[in-house]
Amino acid sequence: MPIPTPAYCGRDSSMSATIDLAMDLIRRRSVTPQDCGCQDLMIERLQALGFVVERLRFGDVDNFWARKGRVAPLLAFAGHTDVVPTGPAEQWTSDPFTPTIRDGLLYGRGAADMKGSLAAMVTACERFLPKHPDHSGSLAFLITSDEEGPSIDGTVKVIEHLQQRREKIDWCLVGEPSSSAQLGDCIKNGRRGSLSGALTVHGRQGHVAYPHLADNPVHRASAALAELCAIRWDTGNEFFPPTTFQISNLHAGTGAENVIPGDLEVCFNLRYSTATDDQRLRARVHELLDRHGLRYDLRWRLSGQPFLTARGELVEAVRAAIRTHTGIDTELSTAGGTSDGRFIAPTGAQVVELGPLNASIHQVDECVACDDLDRLSLIYEDVLAHLLA
Repeated sequence: MPIPTPAYCGRDSSMSATIDLAMDLIRRRSVTPQDCGCQDLMIERLQALGFVVERLRFGDVDNFWARKGRVAPLLAFAGHTDVVPTGPAEQWTSDPFTPTIRDGLLYGRGAADMKGSLAAMVTACERFLPKHPDHSGSLAFLITSDEEGPSIDGTVKVIEHLQQRREKIDWCLVGEPSSSAQLGDCIKNGRRGSLSGALTVHGRQGHVAYPHLADNPVHRASAALAELCAIRWDTGNEFFPPTTFQISNLHAGTGAENVIPGDLEVCFNLRYSTATDDQRLRARVHELLDRHGLRYDLRWRLSGQPFLTARGELVEAVRAAIRTHTGIDTELSTAGGTSDGRFIAPTGAQVVELGPLNASIHQVDECVACDDLDRLSLIYEDVLAHLLA
């Protein structure tokens, strides 16, 4: 499929290097797990700066690890080139893969999540390295096309690859869109863990007119589900809110109104903090289901452990850079969903997420302020200067 040309609306055709690269990335239809040449664009720019690039393909997923320097400490930028599907394209004001600027905003799928951040990372390095050719430590990029998908052949596999050869990241800056109302007002220095369950409660199918000959799993499970929803799992701690339990899917029945279902299928998720752990949560769920006398099967999926980066060199460098370019004393937060930081933090790396506003991510007409991307690149450059110059 041909790559659409950019639409320059309401702005000079003389674009900043960051906006130019962001637009080049957006026009590639890299719906997860496809990369569609985004990584080639980044690799070309990074190789010109002296990075040694290692392409790492696992399954159907393209990843790369690029490193400049061989000594510690190692600061890595991390991010993803894949994007979520656009939804109905006709609902977009302009084509989601034709990057379009209107009233100072850059529109397109991935503008905020997270092709804009990737562009800002690259251009920050393009300015920093010529100014500091003899910088201390090393600089790296860990880029995947699997973050918006199942996340099984992306960052987690690259980290395993690095660990096998004892290559360790000291500081990691993830470009997830962390800002709420204005650029830099919030950074993520941790994330909650995510534990999902697929529960099947077994009953006996039968005719609704003869309930004594059947066993309705919906009726049987309702009290247990209500109790699960009402539990106060913990109180959280100074860094994290209390654990939450949410039912995301319920299914039972044949579609006929006169048939008692034989099974009830329930999908649920627990978002939890460092105040507990997944083993305790699993045990508590099983105890409750057993106490209610249910016949059931339960499959668990742990998609990420909670992590927290305490105040230290990386957090302070990011906060100082934000203050310089925005005047904001940024808020540290662990709210929101998961990110690929969950695979990097367990190695002992300090991990912080900093990116543009998240108000439009995954939505129709996703967009980012052009000025914010330019300032984000300057913030990234300042972080490099604080830690490596």
